[in-house]
Amino acid sequence: MAEPLDETQMRHWRAFIESSWALHTRLEDELRAATGLSMNDYHVLVALAEAKDRRIRMGELANRLWLSPSRITYQINSMIKRGLVRKENCTDDGRGQEAVLTDLGLETLREAAPAHLTTVRKRFIDHLDDEELAVIGRVFDKIRKV
Repeated sequence: MAEPLDETQMRHWRAFIESSWALHTRLEDELRAATGLSMNDYHVLVALAEAKDRRIRMGELANRLWLSPSRITYQINSMIKRGLVRKENCTDDGRGQEAVLTDLGLETLREAAPAHLTTVRKRFIDHLDDEELAVIGRVFDKIRKV
């Protein structure tokens, strides 16, 4: 059985979990209101825009975005219907499928980015100094690797 958290650990854990949920909810709500995109839509668009030839194998995309294979399939199929991405057979072996960013998807990302950046700054970056941001970066790099 895991050792219970002490009062200080519990306070810090709750501060983290409650603030991260609140931040994610605000980011999602403001992005959707400004652009019609969900956070998952936005993250898929960013990942594909940054990828070589604007394409990524479906499994790799799921891993990169911390989504299950079924969830990434659902997400990509939703985005295909809106013309933001398409699926193609893998260029290197033809056995798997790749998500490919369309020109409309790239343009949608370019149009959405300023609104999202405004929210990220307003809800997160502008409340922290450089030292605090550095600590957060180190902490979450460590957590991401667990």
